[in-house]
Amino acid sequence: MNGVVIIDKSKGYTSHDVVNIIRKTLNMKKVGHAGTLDPNATGVLPILIGEATKISKYLIEHDKTYVAELALGNKTTTGDSEGKIIEEKAVPKLTIDEIEKTLEECLGKQKQKPPAYSAIKINGKKAYEYAREGKEIELEEREIEIHKIKLIKYENEIITFEVNCSKGTYIRVLCEDIAKKLKTVGNMKNLRRTKVDNFNLGQAVALEEIKGNSSIVGEKIISIEKIFENQERIQLNEYKLNLFLNGVKLTYNKPNGVYRIYNENKFIGLGIIENNLLKRDIVI
Repeated sequence: MNGVVIIDKSKGYTSHDVVNIIRKTLNMKKVGHAGTLDPNATGVLPILIGEATKISKYLIEHDKTYVAELALGNKTTTGDSEGKIIEEKAVPKLTIDEIEKTLEECLGKQKQKPPAYSAIKINGKKAYEYAREGKEIELEEREIEIHKIKLIKYENEIITFEVNCSKGTYIRVLCEDIAKKLKTVGNMKNLRRTKVDNFNLGQAVALEEIKGNSSIVGEKIISIEKIFENQERIQLNEYKLNLFLNGVKLTYNKPNGVYRIYNENKFIGLGIIENNLLKRDIVI
């Protein structure tokens, strides 16, 4: 079995927990995920099965879409509702226009400092492990981009908004920044990931449905060929295919990029063209 299955992750599971459940259900070792989703978050988690584990380098670069709830008035150690309250501040009377204007100010490329409670590794140890020990670790800022952001509703001092952003964006930090712009403090109450590039909740299956039921995975799996269906095809005859499979670069006057490789209409895998040379990338 080779391909990607989209899991609608429940709260309380780490991304690695989900991988382990799928491994046991399918009795397969070659299972991975494309982009960590926090344990207290729910939603889209692409799981890579079999030879699809080789395409993770493409999927982790994708933009993501979330629906987040920002609770105003309390700041926590972790930036979300799981942490201890470390600051309380009054929430000013806010209008919808004020909130929408503030959200718009978050658009574009910017620097963001990852939260102390994150899975970023420093000297082989995760940042949150240092934080739990009370040790302060300086995390470097990284460039992120907020492509789209819109208000869904505001009631009971909770802002619900949708955001489409680049990889590496921490929504917890974004929530704190929005609260600060509104002259208060806040924390992320809930987070649901609705899309990872073109993968969405409509394609997803609940993790609870899959446990011990491998047939559902077979029904929901998306083939590697399907995932790259928008990439141009290259047909190779037997002679060129053998060269390609053995790592020989082939001359092709085509733009740089990723291509689907076929032999007699059979999908072979992916190749990359750089400077008019086609080289083997992933063979299925």
